[in-house]
Amino acid sequence: MELSLNSITASIVLVTVVTLAWRVLNWVWLRPKEVGEIPETARSFNVSDDITSRLVPFLRKMVKDYGKNSFVWVGPIPRVTIMNPEQLKEIFSRLNDFHKPRANPLLKYLASGLAVYEGKKWTKHRRIINPAFHLDKLKLMLPEFYQVCSEMISKWEKLISVEGSCDLDVWPYLVNLTGDVISKTAFGSNFEEGRKIFQLLTELGYISQDVLRSVYIPGWRFLPTKRNKRLKEMDVEIRALLMSIIKNREKEKKRGEAIKNDLLGILMESNFRETEEHGNNKNVGMTIDEVIEECKLFYFAGQETTSVLLVWTLVLLSKHQDWQARAREEVFQVFRDKKPSYDELNHLKVVSMILYEVLRLYPPIVTLDRVVDEEIKLGDLSLPAGIELRTPIILVHHDQELWGDDAEEFKPERFSGRNFKSHEESSRFVLPFWMGS
Repeated sequence: MELSLNSITASIVLVTVVTLAWRVLNWVWLRPKEVGEIPETARSFNVSDDITSRLVPFLRKMVKDYGKNSFVWVGPIPRVTIMNPEQLKEIFSRLNDFHKPRANPLLKYLASGLAVYEGKKWTKHRRIINPAFHLDKLKLMLPEFYQVCSEMISKWEKLISVEGSCDLDVWPYLVNLTGDVISKTAFGSNFEEGRKIFQLLTELGYISQDVLRSVYIPGWRFLPTKRNKRLKEMDVEIRALLMSIIKNREKEKKRGEAIKNDLLGILMESNFRETEEHGNNKNVGMTIDEVIEECKLFYFAGQETTSVLLVWTLVLLSKHQDWQARAREEVFQVFRDKKPSYDELNHLKVVSMILYEVLRLYPPIVTLDRVVDEEIKLGDLSLPAGIELRTPIILVHHDQELWGDDAEEFKPERFSGRNFKSHEESSRFVLPFWMGS
């Protein structure tokens, strides 16, 4: 009887091991072989002054050798590169068919909110958040923009007046500029708390970069490593600061005080209306935790992208001083010696062309990925379930078939009214990739 029991146990163990081995073999080899062959990949290539060869050398080489709809395996995951503008437009408009890939769980400390939600939850949050970015609301924030910019310029002028001339690292100034702008416009009178949140999120951003460069090991985030401890400490502190601001705003509302016109005030008022209209149904509106995540996203999505845009604009204008002169002349003509107003900002055509061209050459996001959960058609492509789509934004922005032989050159005139139509299809993708996706 004992021998028989041991035999049964051994058989169960053997069957379990064989089953697991078969699943692993099927996952990493048989299924990939069934769907298609793995293309050869480049082992080495030269790094040129072209930024795409520095940022995405493997992807650039693959597209060059195998085409814009290249197919490659990333371990057991099949991945197709998509660069056709019509297909890209379809991917980012069919939200229920093309899903966001699962993010590294450690990145939840940086920001989640609208950036990771999908389906009905994404729709609900987008509807509640939209009023905070309505044009009429943004116009009211222009004085804060002007004040923070003026303070930064005054610091630069003092450095020059003391030394006559000086070398200046503008990056830390621009980082502080965008952080202060968001702190003032998002939290208004709670500016100092907002600045503290910004400092913590900046540190969190640096740690998150290390996370992204590391190999993801399931369960590693639960270990009490130095990095994991610091991530949790900062998350607790950020949440405590935001919770305090939100609770104070709720008390002000109960006392009948006017709603503040900063982003947090507008967001809370929009959320209150959403909840009130649906009879305080627990499935509508946002919880306090969700409001906190959206506040963190204000910083994460706005601060880094704007700082990068500004620093590249300064770099390119220093290299192309003819455009620098044209931009300066336009600013003097439009504003003269007055403070800028929103209506006058709309007259900055040359400055707008420059900013669009900087965004084209140096987009704030290099690639965006999507996942297909079931077999689907995309243009003339049939995509099986489980495939991952990579949309290389930077390669689209540098594509000579879309932008011409001068695609690598800084030419803001391509966005002028005279030439804009010739680039109508491709220019649509300068901004939408990273706004609300």
